Amino acid sequence: MFQRPFRSFLPIAALALSAATPAGAQTVGEVIAFAGAVLPHDLSPWGMFMAADIVVKAVMIGLAFASVVTWTVLVVKLVEIRGANRNAREVAGIIARAADLPEAVAATHGRNSPAAQMLRAVESEMNRSAPALDAAGAAGLKERIGSYLSSIVAFAGRRAGIGTGVLATIGSTAPFVGLFGTVWGIMNSFIGISEAQTTNLAVVAPGIAEALLATALGLVAAIPAVVIYNYFAREIAGYRMRLNEAAAGIERLVSRDLDFRSRQGG
Repeated sequence: MFQRPFRSFLPIAALALSAATPAGAQTVGEVIAFAGAVLPHDLSPWGMFMAADIVVKAVMIGLAFASVVTWTVLVVKLVEIRGANRNAREVAGIIARAADLPEAVAATHGRNSPAAQMLRAVESEMNRSAPALDAAGAAGLKERIGSYLSSIVAFAGRRAGIGTGVLATIGSTAPFVGLFGTVWGIMNSFIGISEAQTTNLAVVAPGIAEALLATALGLVAAIPAVVIYNYFAREIAGYRMRLNEAAAGIERLVSRDLDFRSRQGG
């Protein structure tokens, strides 16, 4: 039942295509052959990538690599920060339950987390300051302990943030890199229009589609990078807060031990 409308459509299609063909191609067969020559057969993302200019291909490859880096950083940092948060919570709990500093140090023996390092650093400083503690008082000791704790917390926070700077860079630059590929591809499309001396959409559209694919890849690389960076920024802030809680617990242990020491001395 569809044969008659389809046959009636062929002359119209032939006339439409003949408007963009060279002057010598006037028969329906020549028009169909010309259409097959100018219309691309593969408009899939891979087909458009293979047909793109070398500069646009380089942009697309760079953006694909940036996307791989983003997801790699997500997996690595997710494991790292979750493990660090778990260790910080466990050590903070040990510190809160300990009666004194030596008990907390003994309970965290074998751990190498920043909170455990703070305990060992404070114990070492107390042992070194013990001979002069009765004469000099506890003010200097508390100041030195605070310096140790703040430096360890700051170093642990910087270490936890390693790799997130790459996410920030990808998130801020990938859209512009994709835009550069799009601009370059559209420039080539306009040059092709000028050389072909036609504005037929069948000739123009493939080049523009290839150019816009670069922008799409830029957004695909940038959006996850921004989301993942913000997630890790919150996680690292929470990790630093847990380390500060552990540091505050250590200071309370030291203050308690010093009070008992002064009472025994008195």
